[in-house]
Amino acid sequence: MLKASTRTAALYDRVRRVIPPIEWPVFADDIDAILELKRQRNAVILAHNYQTPEIFHCVADIVGDSLALARKAMAVEADVIVLAGVHFMAETAKLLNPKKTVLIPDLKAGCSLADSITAADVRLLRQRYPGVPVVTYVNTSVEVKAESDICCTSSNAKILVESLGVARVIMLPDEYLAQNIAAQTDVEIIAWKGHCEVHERFTPADIRQLREDHPGVTVLAHPECPPDVVVEADFSGSTAAMSDYVGSQKPPRVVLMTECSMSDNIAVEHPDVEFIRPCNLCPHMKRITLANIHLALEQNRHEVRIEPEIAARARLAVERMLAV
Repeated sequence: MLKASTRTAALYDRVRRVIPPIEWPVFADDIDAILELKRQRNAVILAHNYQTPEIFHCVADIVGDSLALARKAMAVEADVIVLAGVHFMAETAKLLNPKKTVLIPDLKAGCSLADSITAADVRLLRQRYPGVPVVTYVNTSVEVKAESDICCTSSNAKILVESLGVARVIMLPDEYLAQNIAAQTDVEIIAWKGHCEVHERFTPADIRQLREDHPGVTVLAHPECPPDVVVEADFSGSTAAMSDYVGSQKPPRVVLMTECSMSDNIAVEHPDVEFIRPCNLCPHMKRITLANIHLALEQNRHEVRIEPEIAARARLAVERMLAV
């Protein structure tokens, strides 16, 4: 019988520019087992852009940013969905696929934004600002979504805010995303004090230093970065928008002000682009590994369950977003 490393050799050819040969035998057994378990269980793996290349390019069936994963989850025909991402993403997949089994490989794969606000906080905001609609970033718990009028992602936030046709909205929980959207619209935005622990660490000084060290570099910034970072960048957009920018504009040298693995994953598709990699890791995304994806499929760990009454209200907020 062929070794797992031999059976998966074609997959390694795809990622050899970002994964050293010495590491591949460590990954091959899990990849081989995961591919077989997916066949046995009629399972698919949804992976966010911040997953490592061995997950993103070698076992995932559907990849993308939060919006892409939410959209594509609705069309999944498999019996089992494994969410290679953080917990709120698995909850969103379950909201859109209530009759399917949705698994999250590590229950501790959380999010600093989701942890920054509770359902009780949203109810208090509604009391303080009666009648003002609540636009909630998908990076929130299902309980917070259930208290919201509509959800948004970083790629559709401006469209969603303006689609409501009102003069003022509450936008939760990312303060910087809210401020960056406020700079693009006449709608008044009431923000919350939540921050992404990866993006809040980038500074304008970082960008200036990168430009000095790497002349001619194109700087792309995620809109969860502070507004002064976004102003210093050449382009700001969601992870999907950044990926599209690299593909369409083909900058000779580029730096992505976002989570580390994003650069590795795009680099696989664009060998002609030089990626400068300032590395801010998301500790929550990195809790997802090939090993625990393997165990999730093998042992049905950890199934996402949502109380029906909360699910119904949260699903409405997500479906309103997808309708727009």
